[in-house]
Parts: sequence; structure tokens; C-alpha cells
Amino acid sequence: MLTGGEALEDYAEARAGSELTSLLEGAPTVAYRMESGDVTPIPVEDVEIGDRLLVRPHDTIPVDCRLSSATAVIDESSLTGESLPVEHVEGDSLLSGSLNGNAAIEVVATADASASQYQRIIELVQEAQDSKAPFVRLADRVAVPFTLIALVIAGAAWMIAGDPMRFAQVLVVATPCPLIIAAPVAFMAGMSRAARGGMIVKNAGTIEQVSKVRTVAFDKTGTLTRGVLEVSAVHCFAGHTEQEMLRLAASAELHSSHPLGEAIVATARRDGDVPVPSSAQEVPAQGVSAVVGGAHVRVGKRAFVADDSGGVDTGPEPDAGYTVIWIGIDGILVGRVDLSDPIRPETRATLTAVHQAGVPTTAMLTGDAEDTANRVAAAIGIDDVRAGLLPEDKVNAVSTMPNRPVMMVGDGVNDAPVLAVADVGVAMGARGSTAAVESADVVIMLDDFARIPRLLLLGQRTMKIAWQAILIGVIFSVVLMLIGATGVMPAFVGAWMQELVDLACILWALLAARPSRQEKELIAMSQAERPRVEVGVAIS
Repeated sequence: MLTGGEALEDYAEARAGSELTSLLEGAPTVAYRMESGDVTPIPVEDVEIGDRLLVRPHDTIPVDCRLSSATAVIDESSLTGESLPVEHVEGDSLLSGSLNGNAAIEVVATADASASQYQRIIELVQEAQDSKAPFVRLADRVAVPFTLIALVIAGAAWMIAGDPMRFAQVLVVATPCPLIIAAPVAFMAGMSRAARGGMIVKNAGTIEQVSKVRTVAFDKTGTLTRGVLEVSAVHCFAGHTEQEMLRLAASAELHSSHPLGEAIVATARRDGDVPVPSSAQEVPAQGVSAVVGGAHVRVGKRAFVADDSGGVDTGPEPDAGYTVIWIGIDGILVGRVDLSDPIRPETRATLTAVHQAGVPTTAMLTGDAEDTANRVAAAIGIDDVRAGLLPEDKVNAVSTMPNRPVMMVGDGVNDAPVLAVADVGVAMGARGSTAAVESADVVIMLDDFARIPRLLLLGQRTMKIAWQAILIGVIFSVVLMLIGATGVMPAFVGAWMQELVDLACILWALLAARPSRQEKELIAMSQAERPRVEVGVAIS
């Protein structure tokens, strides 16, 4: 029974862990060194400070470096969590692990691979994982006092009756089978139910930590928000309709690979076809210039699209955290498109459910600008907001939070260290990075933020059932020991009674496979709301 109980728990952990991918398979491995006009691929470990490197379109930047090209558009979302591509100019510092845009750039290495940002993230993950204390099995906490009680009762019965058979009659019903088997069965049932619900719990120790969580911290991009840009509003200044203005901007951006342009095109196509421009030219770090229906259209920064926009009513000021794309025709400012990374529709209800699950504090840790972070926090009701954080800052923030244990929810490479150092790390694995998935203790396989309160309730119920099963076994065993001490119950009857106690504990522990009433209500509410969730565009 002892071996079987431990094997059962080990099997549950191994089964959950086998569905996860390897760590950091996206790490940069090759760099392209430029020497005497030639470009030579070399292992990233061979890059030296001062090397001139070529970064091809959509390649990962291999080491920390300085931009020597005139401009570059870099996707830093995997490192900082910033959902919008960042425009850099010559001389700017670029971090390894970030993704180059659609144009090749030249850079100069300022650090070797071992000292670069991506390698620091890997080291933080390993350090955090090594620093975690090993889980003390639940049964071990009860087994020692239980054994002492059994020996005391058996010894007292022997001494009082003067019959060594009393010692045997007590011990035959005092086997620790309920203690050994109850917790693993409850944990396996809870972990299996979590897996069926799209939540992979890597080990039984995580279940215990989840049940005690007092603070839940969230990354913003891709966790609280969708992680993709959408058009939030269209404003017209020169008599055009919103739909016409959107189609005009989409036509100019039709062949652009910039995420802002792709979002505008995708939105316009929902209302019909987008006309193909006669010509189009992308101007780095400025926007797009195109000829659409005989008109010269520019889409991009305000100074780029119009020669003079003074005196033009440009509509209400965009809210903090929104990105504005301006539209000009023949040098005249005619409209603008506001874009943002929209908040998930289920976010506010999910945070309310987190509080209802008994968690007093919620926090947001993000690499985004403070204005963007505050806008999101105000809309969803986050208790604690911390913006402009690098991976090291997030680790420090979680490590110093007073209300513990702390659960951290994230999905990017930049979240990997903080997921590892948190008491419970949860990765949104549907779109999350390999690093985040591997560092986390729990992986949400579905892109469903509402799984977080379900995970909390599942952990609480599993631990409650495990303790109840152990308590049932202990109480029944103690009662049987007292009966055995009187000598009225033969040893072979006691052995059968002990098997019944084992069965009762196992059946009770299996209740962890069934959701609590609060979980059922949460699941029903989530299923009822999901069909009504629509991705739309607010045009004002």
C-alpha cells in the first residue's frame, strides 16, 4: 500500500509533465558576422564585443547590441511584454531575444552571448527553480504523530491486560494505509480534473500552494489583454465617413507587414473589399505613402501625413495607452485611426471571481508604459499596478510582495523568471512562449483567462478533500484501535475492518474529481457568456 500510494502520486506528476515542451527552444543560436563585405554565419557563442552583425528580417537578435542602421522596427514583446513594435534609430541599444522587423539591419555587439539579456533570463529561471524548497508530502506530516499514538495505545493495552495479543490487535488496525493512499488519490483526482479542464498541473506540491494563494499577479500583454492590436475608433475631419476613412487607410497599408497596418486592413475587410493602391511605398519609422483612386494618401505619423494641420479639429484626445495613426490626402490631414491592445472581455469578471475565491490582492506587473498600464488597471479594477518592469524587476516585485503565497500569471519569455520564482507560476500556454510554459507550475492550455479562478477553487477543494480523507482514516483507525485494545475484536476481523477504512478513504478522496458548487456556478457562467462575446470595433 505504501509503494502503491507513492507510485500513484508519481504517475500523476509524470503524466502531467509529459505534455509540456522543452525549455527555451527559441533561444538564438546563430549570428551573421560582417567582415570585409562578406557575411559569415557563426555560433552565437563566438560573437565578441565589437563584432559587426547582420540581422535578417524576422530573425531573433542574437546578442545585446547597438543599432548601426538608420532605423529599425523591433518586436520586444517577448522581453518587455510591450505589444506594440518599437521604432529605433541609429545608436539605440537592442536586446537579445527581441525580434527584428521586415527589413535587414546592421548592429554592433555590445555584449557576448553569456552576458546578454536572453542568457540572463535563462539563468534567472534556473536560479529560481533551484531555490524552491522541496514539497513535504502531506501524509508524512500526519504519519509520525499517528504512529506514536498507535504505539502508545498498543503498549497501554498490553500493559493493562498483560496479554501481548492486545498489542497485535491494536496494530493490525493501525496501519497507515489511509495516510499513505488518501493524499495521492485526491491529488491525482484533482490534477486529472484540472487536465480535463485545460489546466496542466505539473506536480502535487503545486496543488497545495494553489490552495493557499493570497496574491495573484498578472502580466498585461496577452494575459489581461488579447495581445493583438485592434482598431478602437475612427475619426474624420474632412467630410468622409468612418467606413470610407478606414478603407482609405487600409488600401494604403494593404501591402504593409507592420502590425498597425495589418490591424487596420483586417478591420476594414470585415466591412468589404479593400481597394488595391496604384502604388505604395513604406517610409521607415514614418508610415506609408500610396496612390489610391488617383489621390496621394499618406498614413502614419502626424508630421509625415500632412504639411500643415494647424486649425484642424482632430477630435477628442486619445486615451492614454492608445496608438494613433494619422491619415492625409494630398498633404491635408483628413482623419485618424486609434488602435489599442483590447482587454479580454472576461477579464473583469475573472478578477471578481478571483476575489470571491478568497484571494484578497490582485496585481499587474508589466513592461508597458505607465499610462497604458494605468488605463488597463482602471478599466478592470486591479489592486496593485507596477509598470515599466524588466524581467529582473518582476522577480524582485514578486519576491517582496507581503501577502503570500503569490501566484504569477504570464505568457512571454520575459515572464519566465518571475513564473519560476513565484510560489505558483501559471503560463497561458495557448499562445505563450516555450520559456514561460516550462518555467511555470501550471499551464493553461486553452486561451481562456477565466480558468484562473477555477484553478484556485480546484486547488482549495483538492486540499480540503485530501485532509478530510486523511481525517476520516485517522478517526476510524483510532476508534478501531480503542476497540482492539479491549480485546473484543479478533485480529482477523480488525484486518477486514482496516480494509473498509482504506476503501472509505479512497472513495472520499475521489470526490476531488468532482467540482464544488462554486466551481459549477463559475463554469456555467463562463459557458453562458462565451457565445455572446464578440470582437467588434467602436467607431465614433
